[in-house]
Amino acid sequence: MELKSLLREKRSNILKRWIHLILDTYPAESTLFFRSQKNRFANPVGHIITQGVEGLFEEILQGGDLDPDKVSTFLDNIIRVRAIQDFTPSQAVSFIFLLKKVLREELDKEIQENNIAEELLLVESRIDDLALLSFDIFMKCREKIYELKAMELNNQTYTLLKRAKLIIDLEEQEMSHEGNQ
Repeated sequence: MELKSLLREKRSNILKRWIHLILDTYPAESTLFFRSQKNRFANPVGHIITQGVEGLFEEILQGGDLDPDKVSTFLDNIIRVRAIQDFTPSQAVSFIFLLKKVLREELDKEIQENNIAEELLLVESRIDDLALLSFDIFMKCREKIYELKAMELNNQTYTLLKRAKLIIDLEEQEMSHEGNQ
């Protein structure tokens, strides 16, 4: 039996275990909520993770080179959530590597019996590619967050200086200049 067939056969169990491990990366109270709440609107994080993981797994099953546009969409959704939380970069993208663990545990017997270790290495290489893309996406998300924070700080500083009359708005300066003429 080839690896792709095994992965399709065990798809449901692999996805459940992968999602379970991803949710374990969150604090205990959050994990309980994510697992118990199935409503996508009440639990958008759980929904995003589930949808993203399912899409990524399907792309891995396709074989060949990953479609960067497709996988980026799935990765971006998951990583945006993780980027605004208190995850370090390695923690934010570690969910990708959890799939390797699940595959090895789920397919251990079949890998040895069917001599498909080489096929597994190709799948794991695709997972590594996902991790690299994940890191790039994470860094873009964090850059955007810092950019937004910097703009907010600039706006707050400007407002405070204006209130303290330490800065004069250009419009106010032009109006006072026109009034003096």
